[in-house]
Formats: sequence, structure tokens, C-alpha cells
Amino acid sequence: MSRFLKDNGLTIVLMLLFVVSIIGQFLTGWHVQNQQLQLHGEQPIGIVAFLKDPLFLATVFENWESEFLQMSAYVVLTAFLFQRGSAESADPDEGAREGDRRPLKTPADAPAPLHRGALARWLYSRSLGIVLVILFLASFVMHWVFSAKEAAAEAASHGQQTIPTFEYLTSAQLWFESFQNWQSEFLSTAVIVVLSIFLRQKGSPESKPVAAPHGQTGV
Repeated sequence: MSRFLKDNGLTIVLMLLFVVSIIGQFLTGWHVQNQQLQLHGEQPIGIVAFLKDPLFLATVFENWESEFLQMSAYVVLTAFLFQRGSAESADPDEGAREGDRRPLKTPADAPAPLHRGALARWLYSRSLGIVLVILFLASFVMHWVFSAKEAAAEAASHGQQTIPTFEYLTSAQLWFESFQNWQSEFLSTAVIVVLSIFLRQKGSPESKPVAAPHGQTGV
């Protein structure tokens, strides 16, 4: 067990933080929603019912969308763009990494897709970026759908005309919700790329060694 915890500690801690955070979002969101309902003279929503409330689900997928956009953009862009001196960039003066070059003979212990032909190799060699883009698109669609349902419920409660889900795709509200998260994700990524040129974090694989010169690129 101790070996398992040591080998998987980073994932375990991050997932525990995720669980605590989403439970916190759910509970505080439930209280906020009930406060708003009471202000409008409506019946409060039960805690179980709030699990499928469009307001809660829209905010969850809104945040997931921006995170997966950040990670997919970062993974794909760092494959061909560089920042000299950054620990987050490949060295622009070096060629393809040795592990990325296609060997004359595929090692026996290489991942299984590399033994299954050119198409499988091509897909696997880009699979991280592809899956992250798919997760971004899926999260965006879920954000769009539940945000549209929340907007329709809000409009109906005020006796206004509701907007169909498909038409809501052009709504300023949807894109306001998305852009306010996207800009922060791109800014934070650019900041870590630049700060890793000049600053260090001892022991972190995301940082260059403490004594490394500023011009050293990559870790």
C-alpha cells in the first residue's frame, strides 16, 4: 500500500482536492440557488434535486471546458512552438526528441498501438492532444446545453419568451461565460511559461534545476 501511495500520490491528492472542491461548489451553489428562489417567493430546491439543476451543471461544465481548452492548447502548441529559456518548452535548437523518432525496429515493450500499423501509430502519437480536444468539445456542448436550460427557466419564471437550445449557441451570455474563463486560462499558461525562465521551484519537474542558467530551455 505504501508503494502504491508513493507511486500514485500526485494523482490521489489532486483527485481528493477535486472531490472536496466540487462538493464545496455543490453545497454552496445549493445555498445560493435557494437564496435566489426565496427572494423571488419560490419554493427552495432540495439538495438531491440540485444535483441535476441546470445552474449547477452549467457551472461545472463551464469550468471543465476552460480547463480542457487550456490543456489541449498547451499540449498541441508546445509540439511546434517554442519559448527559449522556458522549462515548459522544447529547445528550439534541438531536433525531434530521441523517443519521438521512429526507430528502424519498434521495441517489443513499446505501447501496443505502435505495433498495429501506420494509422494506429499516427493516432497514438497524437492521442493526448486528440483526447484533450474531445474533452474540451464535450464540456463545451454540456455547458451550452445546461446554460440554455438555465436561461430558459429564468425567462419562463419572468414570463418572457424562451430561446431554443440551438439558437442559444449565438447568445452573448453563453460566450460571455466561456470567454471570461478562456482568457484567464491562456493568461495563466503564458505566465508559467515566462516565469519558468527566471524563477525556480526546487524539486518540481515543472521547474529547471535551481542552478540552471536562464537561457536553458526545457527541464
